[in-house]
Amino acid sequence: MQSSRPPVGEGVEVFFRPRGVAVVGASRVPGKVGYTVLRNLKSMYQGPVYPVNPRAREILGLPAYPSLLEVPDPVDLAVVAVPARAVPRVVEEAGRRGLRGVVVLSAGFREVGPAGAELEKRLVETARRYGLRLVGPNCIGVYSPSTGVNATFFDPERQGLPGPGPIAFISQSGALGAAVLDWAEARGLGVSRFVSVGNKADVDEADLLAFLRRDPETRSIALYIEGVEDGRRLRRALEETTPVKPVVALKAGRSEAGARAAASHTGSLAGSYQVYQAVFRQTGVVPARSPEEMFDLALALALQPPMRGDRVAVITVGGGSGVMASDELSELGLQVPELSERTQARLRRVLLPIASPRNPVDVTGSAVDEHMVESLRVVLESGEADAVLLIPYFNLSGITGELPEKIAEVIRENPGIPVVASVTGGARAWSIARRLEQVAGVPVYPSEARAARALWALRVYGRWLERLGAG
Repeated sequence: MQSSRPPVGEGVEVFFRPRGVAVVGASRVPGKVGYTVLRNLKSMYQGPVYPVNPRAREILGLPAYPSLLEVPDPVDLAVVAVPARAVPRVVEEAGRRGLRGVVVLSAGFREVGPAGAELEKRLVETARRYGLRLVGPNCIGVYSPSTGVNATFFDPERQGLPGPGPIAFISQSGALGAAVLDWAEARGLGVSRFVSVGNKADVDEADLLAFLRRDPETRSIALYIEGVEDGRRLRRALEETTPVKPVVALKAGRSEAGARAAASHTGSLAGSYQVYQAVFRQTGVVPARSPEEMFDLALALALQPPMRGDRVAVITVGGGSGVMASDELSELGLQVPELSERTQARLRRVLLPIASPRNPVDVTGSAVDEHMVESLRVVLESGEADAVLLIPYFNLSGITGELPEKIAEVIRENPGIPVVASVTGGARAWSIARRLEQVAGVPVYPSEARAARALWALRVYGRWLERLGAG
């Protein structure tokens, strides 16, 4: 048995790929946390699920057990939804039973004051003694769609859950995590892993980063941070992760009032926001200003290569949109340079006479698919753009639902230059826009400003890799 903290990242895989899961505090009462967790696991997870409740013989058609000590094999993960005072006993049983991980959903620990902090200390000491890894307490849980692990108490009738995708999301706030996942599902975006870390009594962002940088399903990582107990530990984890995979971070508690709220929320020390900003710059983390932007940037970084220069070519169906995109890009320190005479001449050969080939390339509202496609081809082949911002108007008669597949083919022929898109319109436009993400890997945003910010993130990460001499 060990009592010291495990090495960073050790044993974390059990939360995403368990051999069997026990739900301690499983309930027969709909609406209770123990009922919802059990239902979520039963509906998604393909391995064995064991309800633990000493007053029940069966719950949701599954045999129930009076304690963890009586749960049969295979089982290596427990999800705990019992009152705080009972949690240390449950963790003790988990250790004696030989489990490898525990997710403690229960609240009532450090976030409520000294008595709760003492209870949390006992919890950690017990977990360390048995070599258990522990997520929480005071968290919403773990969600891994590709492996069917929905160890959360999200009500599926009220909460949207995204399918598998390339973005991992670590959140210190359970409610904010739920909101972002709900939005991602509505938007058609997928996640690789989601962890609500809560009080971070054991497993923290550093542990999860160590796992995620080796995780083949994760291509970018989004962090929502309120406070960190061990800043050096997080910094080392970021330094080891960003050369391999991009990280986007939203740091809350920027103001005195926000820091105070963070302390009461999870018992965290928010620390100086300026210190976090400096650490992010020094470790290659891309900062976000809102939950929406955090996912915007993580999406671009997951789907597109980093930007290797400052030059952006804008290809638009609407001249006004091109002007707004140019303004947004310029304000972010990116360039929208006029294309060379040679490239403009090539563009004139594929565009309508009324079109403008300078940059922005305005194919006009009379354009058809081929004008967008061939303009993109010319720009990608020119060597004069380090990224492209596409602004198709899918509500125009000349632009068809077949455009995403045509764009995908051009990008496959000319890899290495990031392409993002801004799309306005209603349901029809967005149904086509989502196909642009799916078949072409082009992240799509509902405004020029958000698309420009995505390119800025790709350039920030590109500069970081250049500084490291990586890739």
